[in-house]
Amino acid sequence: MTGERAAAGPGASRGPLVGVVVASHSRTVAEGLVEMALQMAREQAPDVRVIAAGGASDGSLGEDPERIAEAIAQADAGAGVLVVVDFNGAVHAARFAVENLLGPDLAARVRISGGPLVEAAVFAAVQASVGDDLEGVLATADASSSYDKHVAD
Repeated sequence: MTGERAAAGPGASRGPLVGVVVASHSRTVAEGLVEMALQMAREQAPDVRVIAAGGASDGSLGEDPERIAEAIAQADAGAGVLVVVDFNGAVHAARFAVENLLGPDLAARVRISGGPLVEAAVFAAVQASVGDDLEGVLATADASSSYDKHVAD
């Protein structure tokens, strides 16, 4: 955790927080993961934004760049947005949303994480809740791929 805002603690006056978007092929997975991430992050910052963008537009499995773009706009409080994705199709949909559906100012404040969906979403939400900047939240989400669950212990 870096930056001055990280040291401010819960309830302290601070600037806007980085938002997080969960882009999954499944609406149910995205919504459940948002619920989990918010339960963990809102202890630190009740105003942290974590938004689901799951499933295709018809409700089936798939990805929807328009839904992802809308979620990015909802998640943005001015400090940027990190998009976490489940599979390659979600990566392409998120990139399409950023490159073609967002205005240039917002698009410049969006990053896509290659970390594992669950860990990246939760770690990113918690990191955002303590006030870290966009690059710090991205680094935390990406590093979650090496999180040791101590399965062999």
